[in-house]
Amino acid sequence: MTPEEEREQNARELAASRLFSGRVDFLLSAPQLKFLPDPTVPEIAFCGRSNVGKSSLLNALTGRKAIARASVTPGRTQELNFFEVGEPTLFRLVDMPGYGFAKAPPKVVEKWKRLVRDYLRGRQALHRTLVLVDSRHGPKEVDREMMKMLDEAAASYRIVLTKADKVKASELDKVVAATAEEARKHSAAFPELHVTSAEKGMGIAALRAAVVQDALGPGGLSE
Repeated sequence: MTPEEEREQNARELAASRLFSGRVDFLLSAPQLKFLPDPTVPEIAFCGRSNVGKSSLLNALTGRKAIARASVTPGRTQELNFFEVGEPTLFRLVDMPGYGFAKAPPKVVEKWKRLVRDYLRGRQALHRTLVLVDSRHGPKEVDREMMKMLDEAAASYRIVLTKADKVKASELDKVVAATAEEARKHSAAFPELHVTSAEKGMGIAALRAAVVQDALGPGGLSE
């Protein structure tokens, strides 16, 4: 990265941090497509298998201690949860239900797949999806299935490695390499990986800036 590129990146990160220090509010939970909010602003969706650290990452990105907990109530675990960012609202974050719950009844799994598939295929406001992958394991079969679903929906996505602080540096390098190799197999995957730790703050500023850029365009907040 050149000095000029570094200055530009720092400026994007600072602007994104200022934006998220303002209004970030839980809007609603949608168990079916008919309950989705009107697609009036861009949306950035977050998905990952259960226990990947999605709530912690959302809290870290928004600078809140428990913003994601607004959706963790009985009956909402299999719904799309929407959060609005900015005053007035500039874009929304969409917390998708965790996948890979092996003990869930087949009907619940099928309902989840149908809701997610229909949202991904038909939501024009969806600008980018973030696929969260646990750094301790790398992409699992359920992650590959999710990537395939996104590929088929032509919904572009970024792969975000979570919990990077839980892995030794040498092992993390191997996981990053393996994940990058997996990303190259998927037509809708963004080439750049994000390596993060919600607990330590690693990679959070850069990911926050990327989310804003994905939502608002190359010019980000300057637009």
